[in-house]
Amino acid sequence: MTNTKTHILITGASRGIGKSILDAVQSDQSLAVGQSTAGGDDLLQADFVQANATSVFWNEALDRMNGQIDVIINNAGIFDPNPLDNPDDQWLANWSRTMQINLTASAELCRFAVHHWQERECSGRIVNIASRAAYRGDSPKHWHYAASKGGMVAMTKTIARAYASQGILAFAICPGFTMTGMAEEYLESRGGDKLLADIPLGRVAQPEEIAEMARWCALDAPPSMTGAVLDANGASFVR
Repeated sequence: MTNTKTHILITGASRGIGKSILDAVQSDQSLAVGQSTAGGDDLLQADFVQANATSVFWNEALDRMNGQIDVIINNAGIFDPNPLDNPDDQWLANWSRTMQINLTASAELCRFAVHHWQERECSGRIVNIASRAAYRGDSPKHWHYAASKGGMVAMTKTIARAYASQGILAFAICPGFTMTGMAEEYLESRGGDKLLADIPLGRVAQPEEIAEMARWCALDAPPSMTGAVLDANGASFVR
């Protein structure tokens, strides 16, 4: 992006894809700060279910990075099942919690970032980690997850169209199954061999593969790519 150090903020950075992204972008040219719900290990603590958590987190991140954020990578998310026959109030509560963490918190952070860059009259980049489910859908227990990721893709495209002329770029990455603890449990519950047979590549993605895509979008992707949605699913779903 520039010859100066790039300040990168990453949510959901304690494990899996997020931790791999944090590792991938750390360099002499980048200053990266990560977030997790529990904090620790030099990560900023933020529980996005809590009121005002995103704004407090954003301001703490600005303090940590001397008032400058150049890139935000929204990776925080949950994949909790929500069976259709749950009691009404429980089903709605599960829906709302997933939307808050997976979509609303990301939207708030994107909004803070756009305002930050507009006020500074500088460019910036947003990288949103969505999912194959945004296009293919998901299991009957995961309406809420698919809807949250579909919303993230639509939001990314809207940001790209709205602010490209100001140098504000937005990209989305849609992984399929990725070898994280969350996906491993799901594969086991659904019969891993059968699901793997649906992936022409013959395996699920590794977190490092998604991290490299995120690093490239954050630092090297050409501006004309803004609005792009990149798939990483081993050809299990092609568009």
